[in-house]
Amino acid sequence: MYDPNRAFAGGSSDKNQIQKNNHIIIQVMTSFSQTILAFVGAFFNFFLFYFRKTNRAYCKYQVVKYNSQIPMSPLTAHRLLTVKRKILVLDLDETLIHSHHDGVLRQTVKPGTPSDFTIRVVIDRHPVKFSVHERPHVDYFLSVVSQWYELVVFTASMEVYGTSVADKLDRGRGILKRRYFRQHCTMEVGGYTKDLSAIHPDLSSIFILDNSPGAYRKFPHNAIPIPSWFSDPNDTCLLNLLPFLDALRFTTDVRSVLSRNTQVLPDAQTVQYY
Repeated sequence: MYDPNRAFAGGSSDKNQIQKNNHIIIQVMTSFSQTILAFVGAFFNFFLFYFRKTNRAYCKYQVVKYNSQIPMSPLTAHRLLTVKRKILVLDLDETLIHSHHDGVLRQTVKPGTPSDFTIRVVIDRHPVKFSVHERPHVDYFLSVVSQWYELVVFTASMEVYGTSVADKLDRGRGILKRRYFRQHCTMEVGGYTKDLSAIHPDLSSIFILDNSPGAYRKFPHNAIPIPSWFSDPNDTCLLNLLPFLDALRFTTDVRSVLSRNTQVLPDAQTVQYY
């Protein structure tokens, strides 16, 4: 016998089952859509990161040539033989490179800016990862000036950090063998100072390239100031120095030239030493 109540109950049960199935389908579709969106987002972020890195590499490493191999006249070659080979002392942080550690970005570096290399060191028994940005054209700069001068690294940073950075910049060429670190600096009011006479007693043939005037306050006539660098991929300061450094190697006493420099750069208040 037909029972309308049973038929009604069966219809209600079917309706609930359909609603449940629809809900499951919606959940699956939602989950699938979220997965697709996550994948697209990850791909976009990767593409954006690669584009930024490629663009910075293009800006920083455009093909640049300074023709230092032009044959010298006999008189010029003789002049170079009569003067001592000079020593160029190089600072690291904010002069040749800029770094930050473990994702702690200072306002001078935009979040997401790709680094040129990373180093991992142990400081106070804690592992620390540094992301290091190379100043534009630093590799070319080092390859050229190493032909003219003996290069010395002098940084106020700790040795474990400075050694790792110098090794990366050297790239196995053996041009940055001599290195001085924080323990070789003198702590004074306002920061660390660097004693150039401890590297070479003859001050006529040694000079420093440093962004911090306080570091060479005792040797103002043996210094070339350079603006602090943090992340600008269009910086050309190192390239601009090549003609001057090419000529400076011919002088008998670097102080006769560098003492004429009246340019005064503000002391690097934002420099952090590691």
